[in-house]
Amino acid sequence: MDRVILDTDVSSLSLKRRLPSPALTRLIGKQPCITFVTLGELTQWAELRRWGRRNRDALDTWLDGVIILSYSEDVARTWGRISAAAIQRGPPRPANDTWIAACALTYGLPLATLNAKDFKDFKDFKDFKDFKDFAKHDGLNLIIQTR
Repeated sequence: MDRVILDTDVSSLSLKRRLPSPALTRLIGKQPCITFVTLGELTQWAELRRWGRRNRDALDTWLDGVIILSYSEDVARTWGRISAAAIQRGPPRPANDTWIAACALTYGLPLATLNAKDFKDFKDFKDFKDFKDFAKHDGLNLIIQTR
């Protein structure tokens, strides 16, 4: 089964069973993965929103069905390269989005997101010709792209 990384927005909507039908269709037959960053963000949300036992159990059950991609030296080096390039270019990307992109690039997996604007600089420039800033880091494959 092909793996796909779910961005935090897709993960949240999937957890809530509110993922739009077109997005859900793109994920059929794929093994969902999340990054260590998304796990942290989901955990943070549960804490900040003071989730009760029912919602925390739902999160744990949902997490049982996904592969959690961990931090590694390769991920850190990829993050360092793409974040440095962003700083040299001008406006850096948000750190969490850069970590998620680094995981996708390192693991060679497509990324499902509904916030393509957050990852446009990491997108393969052959598909998005106006987003050439990260051409040397091309390979990030966005399979769900809105906004």
